[in-house]
Amino acid sequence: MIEVTQDKGLVHASRLRSAPLVFGAGALVGVLGGMIGLGGAEFRLPLLIGMFGFAALSAVILNKAMSLVVVVTALPARLAAVSFGELGAHWAIAVNLLAGSLLGAWAGASWAVRMKSATLYKVLAILMVAMAAALVATHTTAVGSLDLPVAVQLVAGVAAGFGIGVVAAIMGVAGGELLIPTIVLLYGADIKLAGSLSLLVSLPTMLVAFARYSRDGSFAVLGANVRFAALMAGGSITGALLGGLLLGVIPDLVLIPALAVILLISAVKVSRHD
Repeated sequence: MIEVTQDKGLVHASRLRSAPLVFGAGALVGVLGGMIGLGGAEFRLPLLIGMFGFAALSAVILNKAMSLVVVVTALPARLAAVSFGELGAHWAIAVNLLAGSLLGAWAGASWAVRMKSATLYKVLAILMVAMAAALVATHTTAVGSLDLPVAVQLVAGVAAGFGIGVVAAIMGVAGGELLIPTIVLLYGADIKLAGSLSLLVSLPTMLVAFARYSRDGSFAVLGANVRFAALMAGGSITGALLGGLLLGVIPDLVLIPALAVILLISAVKVSRHD
């Protein structure tokens, strides 16, 4: 377990946390995520570690808190884009994934708080590489439906939900970059519906992980950095709106590889922390 008093970021970052810098960093994350229709929390995590000097677990907890704010903010807009009737007709998809993701979120957060700091840095680096691969795969190839038998689909949904819950909890992200293609692949939903359903799965999944993290001493980092988290979350929301306006301005064949490279570079830097 990482105690807040041992978090060198609490000292190092105090010299860097001017309001414009924190808000701007959040806005950059939001723009990157907004341009690909996601929250961008996977890009926020390496900034928390590299730029602001937070230890791994502290960065994950802060990232989870800010991701939760961004998801809650995005939910009304998403629900307005897809009718309640359409969502209601597909409630079974959300329930199927939640059956695994809630357990995965609790397990992932439990593993994260028990890991040694050096181990958690390496796990985060590996997951960033996996996110980069998922980003390229889902945005450069057409995702079709597997058309599985109902029983197999149910088991696959729980298993996929569990894995996504673990990853989302350990990285402090919402998991939309994994949930959306999973919903399309397993259930044949269109991308617009998948985006809304992913938020309905993400929100309770994040709350479970958040509840587990709140039981650990390192959760105190959130109380010590409320202003920081609020500024960066506000920047992320603002940036996401701007990024949404820029959606399609930069061709995916240029944007996606560039974002994947950013994640890979971030993974290398995070893996070198101790």
